[in-house]
Amino acid sequence: MGWFGQLLGHDTQVDGAAIEKELDQMLGEGETVKAAFRLIRDLLVFTDRRLILIDKQGITGRRREMQSIPYRSVTHFTVTTTGHFDLDAEVQIFVLGRPDPISREFQNDQSIFAVQKALATFLKS
Repeated sequence: MGWFGQLLGHDTQVDGAAIEKELDQMLGEGETVKAAFRLIRDLLVFTDRRLILIDKQGITGRRREMQSIPYRSVTHFTVTTTGHFDLDAEVQIFVLGRPDPISREFQNDQSIFAVQKALATFLKS
């Protein structure tokens, strides 16, 4: 999907190598990005070690909140697909020690199924 789709708020799977370059200072030695999804300005990044959630804040997006969640801390997740009148899909990730799940909304089912597949792959017990 091109820049126009991102401008409209469509979520997309992004190239892991490009994200690795962007997160170079945050990744541990030898850590690699396996999958990444851009949600308007935010990112969900699956590495071989953890899930990284990046929330760009403010008008310019220069301020970022980065959450690093080891896969072993995720207890379960839920996926809600779009309906006839509901245009947003949602994933909720439940983490040990947090009373509320981490929620992210998606504009289409295609992206939510790709995220669900990544969660199922990396959270295998």
